[in-house]
Amino acid sequence: MASGAKSSKASGVVLLTLAAGQFLMALDSSVMNVSIATVADDVGTTVTGIQGAITAYTLVMAMFMIPGGKVGAVIGRKRAFMIGCCVYGCGSFTTAIAPNLGVLLFGWSFLEGIGAALILPAIVALVAGNFPAERRPAAYGLVAAAGAIAIAVGPLVGGVATTYFSWRWVFAGEVVLVLCILVLARPIADAPAAAGARVDLVGAVISALGLGIFVYGVLRSGEWGWFLPKPGAPSWLGVSAVVWTSLAGLALVWLFLRWEARLVRAGTEPLVDPALLHNRQLTGGLTMFFFQYLVQMGVFFVVPLYLSVALGLSALATGARLLPLSLALLAAAVLIPKLLPDVSPRRVVRFGVLSLFAGAVAMLAALDVDAGAEIVAVPLLLIGLGMGALASQLGAVTVSAVPDEQSAEVGGVQNAVTNLGASIGTALAGSIMIAVLSTSFLTNVGEDPAIPPEVTEQAAVELAGGVPFLSDAQLTDALAQTGVSPEVASAALDANAAARIDGLRAALGVLALMAVLALFFTGRIPTGQPGAEQAGARKQGPGQPGSAASAA
Repeated sequence: MASGAKSSKASGVVLLTLAAGQFLMALDSSVMNVSIATVADDVGTTVTGIQGAITAYTLVMAMFMIPGGKVGAVIGRKRAFMIGCCVYGCGSFTTAIAPNLGVLLFGWSFLEGIGAALILPAIVALVAGNFPAERRPAAYGLVAAAGAIAIAVGPLVGGVATTYFSWRWVFAGEVVLVLCILVLARPIADAPAAAGARVDLVGAVISALGLGIFVYGVLRSGEWGWFLPKPGAPSWLGVSAVVWTSLAGLALVWLFLRWEARLVRAGTEPLVDPALLHNRQLTGGLTMFFFQYLVQMGVFFVVPLYLSVALGLSALATGARLLPLSLALLAAAVLIPKLLPDVSPRRVVRFGVLSLFAGAVAMLAALDVDAGAEIVAVPLLLIGLGMGALASQLGAVTVSAVPDEQSAEVGGVQNAVTNLGASIGTALAGSIMIAVLSTSFLTNVGEDPAIPPEVTEQAAVELAGGVPFLSDAQLTDALAQTGVSPEVASAALDANAAARIDGLRAALGVLALMAVLALFFTGRIPTGQPGAEQAGARKQGPGQPGSAASAA
């Protein structure tokens, strides 16, 4: 009994440590979004410079995620996790004391990105190595929930730190959290390094370039345009550079897979075995991860914009309004495996996708020029419920599709896929929103008799180069500098308010469509829980009908 209690306590510490690691990795993607202007002023750069640092962090993670997973197989998953935490902690400390943009880029974008590329695949493998198959859905659910909650509460954390202390305290706090993780990591059981394992350096370079170029193009789509180039944006043959970077990235990924297949035929260990992509269960789980993060990050992009810009709420109030999503997500991720341990993963995944769809549609229907912050409560509950349902199953689905010794490789691929989904979701929601906002604004001002034709023509010229998502206060300041009459200013504010809502609705409509599209891929998700057969055999005992001994 005492031994069991001790084992249970150790398992709890392991799960808490890995969840804390996931929380820390996800926090950086949202915590500074509400403080970009403050950070820019403090380090003597522009808002564009800080946005570039955030983009670079995403790029570094995407580029090195697959090699980072293989490193865990070579040196051991726990050691990769610990080293990653140390690198990440050094990056956070460097960022906290950064006097200029160059040091910020080195600490935040490079060191933290490299650390995350070691930590995230290791977490996937360490959950597989520290929990039996029947307990993995709950463990993966809690770890994934910790990451999603970090994204949801990031604006609140960043807002509190920036408002009452300094943005630097966020990164100083990350250093403290890293130290706590390193102390708590002692009970984590490590899988030994694979004998003769090596990192395929050529494959690492090709995969890093392919994923990096593809993600970079997607992240620049808002400035360059998806297909038709925006004024002043790079293009070739009249087509936006986004198309060419995406094609180049995909070509390099294809070349990477061909190179890996050649290594397998030669009997040399690859970075990732291409045969994994023929595994129906694994590809089903990866596809659902892609759609989950696409919709999830699109929602995390759209909803804060509505609350903070359209309604003018503070960072603290915006973060507080996102709490229903966090609570529903955590409840679903923890309670579904606990209360329904034998439920069909496919059924839960379909429920999760439908809940995401219902939440997006509910918010789309509730959005209105006169609507308040209260309209987001029920949609966010539905979205959080859907995200929690998916989190409770997908991690176990992907890892259980392969032997445990390949869990680090799967972790690298899985996190690369989620990075792709997150990048595309944010870029897609943003570009659709801005495109519809621009069209709607021009239509509204063109139809308003209070706005002179020359003002409409000037607006069309300005919008052609890209339009920011402006609050009423920002637009009022901009109009005051142009010297327009109060009547024209009032009409422009009304047109902007209506256009903002149209843009947000369009973005939510696209995210809802992506959720529907995801339903067509749920057939690859298994109907039985991982480890259910082993658990049944243990309950029946050796020699009883259906047990492993009996079958032998």
